[in-house]
Amino acid sequence: MHSFIEESSFVEKSPPEEAAPQSLDLDVAIEQLAFAQHGVVTLGQFREAGFSARMVQRRVQKGRFTRLHREVLRIGVGHFPQQAEMAAVLACGAHAVLSHRSAAGLWGLLPPATDKVRHPQVTVIGSRRGVGVSGVAVHRTSIYWVGDRTVRDGIPVTSPVRTLLDLAALAVRGIRKPRARQRSAGPTNRLPTLAVREVEQAVARAERDGLVTFAELRERLAASRHRAGVPLLRRVLDAEEGPAFTRSEAERRLLEWIRRGDLPRPELNVRTGKFEVDFLWRASGLAVEVDGYAFHQARDRFEADRARDAELAAGGIQVLRVTWRQIRNQPEVVLVRLARALEQAARRAGA
Repeated sequence: MHSFIEESSFVEKSPPEEAAPQSLDLDVAIEQLAFAQHGVVTLGQFREAGFSARMVQRRVQKGRFTRLHREVLRIGVGHFPQQAEMAAVLACGAHAVLSHRSAAGLWGLLPPATDKVRHPQVTVIGSRRGVGVSGVAVHRTSIYWVGDRTVRDGIPVTSPVRTLLDLAALAVRGIRKPRARQRSAGPTNRLPTLAVREVEQAVARAERDGLVTFAELRERLAASRHRAGVPLLRRVLDAEEGPAFTRSEAERRLLEWIRRGDLPRPELNVRTGKFEVDFLWRASGLAVEVDGYAFHQARDRFEADRARDAELAAGGIQVLRVTWRQIRNQPEVVLVRLARALEQAARRAGA
């Protein structure tokens, strides 16, 4: 029966008994390293720090170290939100980076994955055939541009541009084979697909947050014509007015422009009567509603919104509707309309 730490992973070079002062110094050093790596350390790093196999094994038995992967141990019980992602990258070797859906979560392009489906996605540069890590979705590639690999929060990760390319490839996988069984590096390592709408959101958010520019993304697409996902990203960029904001993103952008325009600050997402409105200037009797992605896609929704507006108007609240496309592409026009509406509403209120 093999011990917890396989002998092939460690070469015993230290005497069985270590001096207490030396052991204490090593523990302090490894704890500092673990803190910088989201609470995890590799066996190779233990060796470099001066730990012997016996020293590591004893701490495992005492519950001070916990095995997450064959070559990666967790130190202590501290809470690190990105610990699973950091451990996955370290487990896959020096040429591994967090990628795809996991990279999008780290960059803030998509909401973080839930714990139930949180199998970190990692890309390994080179073939490394036959190597798999349980609980990690491993992608392999031989095509990496300079700049595709970077570091965020101490975690090696794909750049925003490369992350968007990888997300588009996942979406294409879902379109072509929605029910096909995906190949993986292990029995629990599914490679999940992605909705096209999620790719559109990620592109819009990356541009909004200054992580990429559309010109930069177009340049990369032109140089990667044969890569999976490139046609999809090109369609997103070539849409009538660019990638769409989500409703919440549009609300945030509109609030920024309201502040820039030095307009009166509204109440946000508040109730008036039996309805909740996005922006409300209560004293002026004006509300602004942001129509999101699904607006006008259903006639019932359209008619319900108009009935809602009429009922609010009967209660003294005029409704101005703007779309995420207008906020995205014509913010100054929206701001002028809003300023005029506030002026007129103030006059009505004064009269």
